This record gives sequence, C-alpha cells and structure tokens, in this order.
Amino acid sequence: MWSELTKAIANINLPADWLGIRVVKDTSSHHAVRDGLPQRNGKSVTTGAMLEVMVDGCIGYAATNSLQLTSLQNAAKQAYQQALTAKQWWIHSFQATSERPKVVGEYVSPFVEPLNSLSAGEINDLLVRICQSLKVSEQIVKTTAGANTGERETWFVSSNGSEVYQKFLFLSTHYGAIAQDGAIVQQRTNNGWEANYFQGGMELLQPENLWQRVQRIGEEAVELLTAEECPTTRTNLVLAPDQMMLQIHESVGHPLELDRILGDERNYAGGSFVNKSDFGVLVYGSPLMNITFDPTVSGESASYGYDDTGAIATREYLIKEGVLLRGLGSLESQKRAGVPGVACARACSWNRPAIDRMANLNLEPGKASFEEIIADIEHGVYMESNRSWSIDDRRYKFQFGCEYAKLIENGKLTKTLRNPNYRATTPEFWHSLTKVGNSSTWEMYGTPYCGKGEPNQAIWVGHGSPVCQFANVEVFGGGA
Repeated sequence: MWSELTKAIANINLPADWLGIRVVKDTSSHHAVRDGLPQRNGKSVTTGAMLEVMVDGCIGYAATNSLQLTSLQNAAKQAYQQALTAKQWWIHSFQATSERPKVVGEYVSPFVEPLNSLSAGEINDLLVRICQSLKVSEQIVKTTAGANTGERETWFVSSNGSEVYQKFLFLSTHYGAIAQDGAIVQQRTNNGWEANYFQGGMELLQPENLWQRVQRIGEEAVELLTAEECPTTRTNLVLAPDQMMLQIHESVGHPLELDRILGDERNYAGGSFVNKSDFGVLVYGSPLMNITFDPTVSGESASYGYDDTGAIATREYLIKEGVLLRGLGSLESQKRAGVPGVACARACSWNRPAIDRMANLNLEPGKASFEEIIADIEHGVYMESNRSWSIDDRRYKFQFGCEYAKLIENGKLTKTLRNPNYRATTPEFWHSLTKVGNSSTWEMYGTPYCGKGEPNQAIWVGHGSPVCQFANVEVFGGGA
C-alpha cells in the first residue's frame, strides 16, 4: 500500500499548499440471535480513500472507492477545486505547517486471539446458549444476544512526508431479556444496549464471569416485575459505571466539542452552553471532577496513536479539579477558537472528512470504595444500566432513565426499584458530585453509535468511570 500511495502523492500535480491521502479498509461481521434462533449473520468489506487538499488557507475534500492512480488524481483535482471555490466564503486561513504537520508512526490494537479464530457457527452456538441461559423463568418472554467484530486498517500519507499506519480490532457483545407479568414489562440487559464495545480479539467474547452474568441478567429481569416503583423525591444518587458512561458522553463530551461551540453543528445536533471564554475559568463541577481525554488506555474502544489528520494522540485533562481546561477540538478548531484542544479529528469511514469527535473520555478514580460511597447515605437510590436519555440542544438540561435500581437505606442497599429516572442541569449535576469511587470500582465501556455531522457519521467512543455519588438529585419513577 505504501508504494502505491507514495507514487500517487508524487504524481498528483496541483499547485496546492498541502495534500493528504487517507485510505481506510473496514472489515466487519454481525451475528444476532433472538429467542435461541439465529436472526442475522453477515460480513462486509469496504475500501476507499479520502483526498484532502489545502489551498491558500482553505481545505477541500473528495473521496473515491478506487485506489487506482487516475481515480486518486481525479479526486485530488475535485478537492482542489472545492478548496478554491470555498475561498470566497472562508472564515479562517489554515497553514500546513501548523494544522497538518509531518508525522510518522504506527498503532495496532492489543489482542490475544485473532478475530477469525471462531467460525460464524461457533459464535452462533454461543449466542444460542446465552439466550437459553437468560430464560430463567416462563416470565421471560424475549431473549436476545449478539456479537459484532470489526477490523479497520488506515494508511495516511501527505505531501510533507507523513506516513501513519493504524490497525484496529473491535469486538462488541450484547445480550438481554424482557420479562412480563400482565401489563408490567421490564427489560434487563448487560450494561445497557451495546455498551460492551472494546478493542481486542476473540478473547473478549467469553469473559470469565460470562455465565454468572447471563444468569443474573435473567433473574433481575424477573425481579423487576415485583419491584417497587422508584420514588419521586430529591435524594442522594449513586450511579454505576455503565450509567456514568452515558452521563459523561452527553453532559461532558458533546458540550466540549469545539466545532459545536463554534457553531458548526447547530443546524443538525445543536450547540453548547459552553463558550470559548469559559476555558481556563469555568468551574464545571465539584473539585472531585477530573475528566481526561485518553486515547492511550489499552483496550478502550477509542484508543489510537494518531487522529485522522495525523495529529499525535496524548492523554490530556479536559477538566481538572472541576475547572474546564481544554476542548474536544482538532488542530483546525483549536486555531479557529484560540482554545487548547486534543488530537480528535476523526472520520467514521473513507468517504467522510475528519471532524471534531470525542474518543476515550474518562472520569479519573477517586479514593472511596463502593462500601464507603454508600456508608453515610441515610436515604438514596443506586442505579445501573442506561435505558433512555434526553438532553436539550445546548447540552444543558437532561433526563436519563435506567434499567435497575436499589434503594439505599442507612448505608445499605435494600429494596429493588423499577423504572428509575433522574434529571438535572449539567452544571447543577456535576457540582453535586460528592464522592468518587476508587480504581476497584472503575470500569470502561464503549459504543460504536455516537452520531454527529452532516452527512452523518456514527463513530466509536469509549468512557471509563468509577462509581459516583451525587447529592440532592431529583429522581422519579416511570409513572411520574
């Protein structure tokens, strides 16, 4: 591949300030079983190239699904003309030396067992067995199980000498059960819908505690049928890492995207309550709030060595001791906004340009064990696994629902509660953070379905968090 791309760069003759070629090859498989019966088995492969050209401070893009030299040349010419046309509406002048520096390197996902070490039939057999094990009672009326694999290779070359190769291996699993008793219907899944998305090999398909976890999910679905409704009150709220995943994603990740703050997203997915002037001064949450952008975590779904423009990925604090420091912005957005950012220009495929995206956003561990977090709570609610979410277009007011909850009374988990929900505003919520779990409570999750951009890009993100306690939060049941 390198020789073809080097040849292409040398043979594309345009009066451009900079030229980049990013080739992406994606291979994926999908397996789904419902009530013990296979529903889907498929495999797809896509390959193509994105050509990016910088001319007089403007950037143009064009993609092609052919890697032939003539196709790459034609795409480069199209991108060049696009950049020239855009000059009459430009809002900022970019420089190749700062926004597209030369970089050379490689990144490969860690793995133990190759993704092709199990056949589709063997994967199906496992998923069928999971469905059978989930049906712990006749009250279980539906069971589902699925597994998806992905392999992505990217090659990035540029006219100023960049050469970056990255290979990502992904595996996701999901399973759940729906229980019914008359008009009461309850769902329980493994950490919410498709939250178990990681980098690695087939070893991720069968973790050590798989069958104990499957049994527990089925039992909890039935348990929820006779559980009390979550009370409507203001109280202490304790969130498990699989719900903190979405909390971080929606009320920290999206509000801090610099292109959203600059106004680029407002016609599609809204803006942000955060302003450019807030960086370095805004107290976003309590002093216990420490959020990092960290593409270096082994196995987390959005780990990488370089973003899709070649910027080197490093661990950075976005929020430290509650104070907002950095945004989720690429080299271009950093230059436009005058705000420090991170290496987060990412594209979901070869036919999409890289835009500002969150990657691994993690809440750093604190010092409290789970027992210490709930020990001094006289009354509260503990919630697990996201079921629903709603947040306004400024990422300010939100309402989230979970699958499973426990009442906390006098420092102990007591009754099971169904239909638990909570709501707040982003600043109010993060300022109410009163305890952060230690590393023994920290867990990471991921999803391939973060949507953004026009045309839309669904991309993979990762979020790690310990168990957290929040004070005086409004909680309510499904009937409220």
